[in-house]
Amino acid sequence: MTDSTESPNLEAPITVWLCEDNERFRRSLDIAINQIDGLSCEASLGSVEDTLERIAESGPPQVLLLDIGLPGMDGISGLPKLREAAPKAKIVILTVFDEHDKVFRAVCAGADGYLLKTSTVERIGEAILEVVSGGASMNPEIARKVLDVFSGKRPQHSGPGLTDREMDVLRLVVRGMTKKEIAGELGLSTHTVDTHLRNIYQKLHVNNRAGAVAAAMREGLV
Repeated sequence: MTDSTESPNLEAPITVWLCEDNERFRRSLDIAINQIDGLSCEASLGSVEDTLERIAESGPPQVLLLDIGLPGMDGISGLPKLREAAPKAKIVILTVFDEHDKVFRAVCAGADGYLLKTSTVERIGEAILEVVSGGASMNPEIARKVLDVFSGKRPQHSGPGLTDREMDVLRLVVRGMTKKEIAGELGLSTHTVDTHLRNIYQKLHVNNRAGAVAAAMREGLV
């Protein structure tokens, strides 16, 4: 036996499912995901009901890309049921520009982020990796548009005990910035940004960046 044999790559690809009723778009997205290193699209489904049935049969994926406008149970109505069936799965909403209210409701219902259907293959891959690593898929343009719709509905205030620096971080999260970008903007280390994010989550009673954005918009914090 020699030492020249290469060790196999034991890191399994990230499992991704699609829940999208447009068959043509679903097929294209399936092909695109399977072309991205480290990702594997293992199920392509047309409804929330089919997705719930598949989860019951074979267990959940790591990431579910979920369309909002679906026949039968729509994506927003289905989110709580999907969360219950697959609590550890990351759910990213697929959206278009004219669905701001629906995006907001989806984020409030527990989506881990949202992604434009017009996104490039590279952006789709980045979004999936972001949510798996504990971040949130936040398209800055959509974030600004959703914020424009909702930010004026309540008076601005300092929030439930958020410090000035935590408010700075929260504003940049709402703008869709990554942890690295926030650190650069505020002159902080990414470790310090992580600490601020944990404090923000605790004070806003949320578990992720998407929840923080929803709370910020809902409470008029930014």
